[in-house]
Amino acid sequence: MMKISFELSDKDLRYFRQVLQKVRKGRNAANEGKILGEARALLDEVKDTDAPSFVKGRIGQLGKLIDMLEDADWRLEGADRKRVLNALAYFADPDDLIPDKVPGLGYLDDAIMVELVVQDLKHEIEAFDAFVEFRKQKRKEKKATAESLDKRRVSLQGRMRRRRRGDRERHSRQRGKSPISLF
Repeated sequence: MMKISFELSDKDLRYFRQVLQKVRKGRNAANEGKILGEARALLDEVKDTDAPSFVKGRIGQLGKLIDMLEDADWRLEGADRKRVLNALAYFADPDDLIPDKVPGLGYLDDAIMVELVVQDLKHEIEAFDAFVEFRKQKRKEKKATAESLDKRRVSLQGRMRRRRRGDRERHSRQRGKSPISLF
C-alpha cells in the first residue's frame, strides 16, 4: 500500500473555486433534469471502474446531493435548490478540468471538487441528514405524518439558512470582505 497526500494552498483552493464558478455560469441550473441525469451517470460510471477507492468514496457523496433534490418530503426549493444544482453542474460535464476518460487521473479533479462542494454545502447536508433520520425514526414509530415531516423540514431548512448566513458573517468579519463562495 502506498499513501499519497497533498495539501491545497489558499491559492489552489481559489483556483478550483473559480473553475466551479465558471462552470456554474456556463451551465443553466434550470436544466435540472440534464444536470441530475449526468451526475447520476457519473456516479454509475465511477462505480463500474477501477478508480481508486478514495475517488469512488468522494464521488459517491454526490448521491446524497441528488437525493436531496429528489426527495419529495424534503422539498428543497428556490435559491437553496439552485445552490445544490449549481454544485452538481460541474460533475455533469465529462470534459471537465481533467476529462473523465483520462485513465487513472480522469476522476481526480472530480474528487477534489466533491470535497469543496461538500464543505460549501455542509449545512444543507447536515440538515438533510437530520431530516432523513427524523423521518426514519417517525416511520419506525409509525408516527410519520405529513404535518410532522413538514414541521421538521421547515425547522431544519431554516436552521440551515441561519448557519450558512452565520458562516458568511463570520468569514466577512475575519477577512473584512465577502468570502469567495462556490455559489
